[in-house]
Amino acid sequence: MEIIRELREIPNLSLALGFFDGIHLGHQAVIECAVDFARNTGCQSAVVTFQEHPYCFFKGVSPKYILTLEDKYKYLNELGVDYVFELDFGQVYRMSPAQYLEDVLVKYFYPRAISTGFNHRFGVDKSGNVKFLSDNQDRYDYVYFATPPQSIFGDVISSTAIRQFIKSGVVDMATSMLGRKFQVSGTVIKGKELGRQIGFPTANIIYPLDIVEPPYGVYDADVTLDDGSVHRGLVNFGVAPTVSNDNIAILEVHIPGFEGNLYDREIKISFSRMIRPEIKFSNTDELKTQIEFDIQSLY
Repeated sequence: MEIIRELREIPNLSLALGFFDGIHLGHQAVIECAVDFARNTGCQSAVVTFQEHPYCFFKGVSPKYILTLEDKYKYLNELGVDYVFELDFGQVYRMSPAQYLEDVLVKYFYPRAISTGFNHRFGVDKSGNVKFLSDNQDRYDYVYFATPPQSIFGDVISSTAIRQFIKSGVVDMATSMLGRKFQVSGTVIKGKELGRQIGFPTANIIYPLDIVEPPYGVYDADVTLDDGSVHRGLVNFGVAPTVSNDNIAILEVHIPGFEGNLYDREIKISFSRMIRPEIKFSNTDELKTQIEFDIQSLY
């Protein structure tokens, strides 16, 4: 898969349009539609997206993302995409729908097909929509696919819904909508070793600043090490109020039965479910007893 950050003329592509934050099941349906068309017709597929979330331009602030850019590329590659075009949203969002279609999509890609979600909007004041793309199929000689809404347990899958589930601690619902567990990665840093002092050593990472945060609490999670091995872990995300007073949030994971040095190693934490909120206990003995109960709940 080739990542291109400027407009380049590559004709006869099957395009998937969208920002695709999260690459959730709804996004996957759009992208797979474009990839399947390309494979069935002998052309190549491309995702046309943007370097920054449109929210940055409309609201003036950057949103918290569901996954890192590195992971986004990884999942797009796994879906079989040939090209990813990362355009500068600031250069195109004031275009009329006709300008964007003619001067960008048609001029540079001569699309064989265009795939979007059912509620795709584009152009100045978001005035372009699925009807506009459908009405112009014959004029510009492409086939248009608008994938229907994807839902689970009666809820329509969307990045907004997934963010809200994560922020509420309902990470199992986020998993259902993503088609995989919500995850964060980081390099293990040296902490205060407070967990080790009470018999539960932890690997600590700094929570990524640009990724949506779950509530402070204790979580059941899978921990993938840089050697590819996967372990069941007990994660605490928060400020550890029983043993610390600095009010600095950290993500720490205890891997029952694991022996070894994880400092400076890259680990990935995949959240399974929230076990309980973070609690300030009266003393460390109460904390140790609760951690033992938490570990038992993993199995």
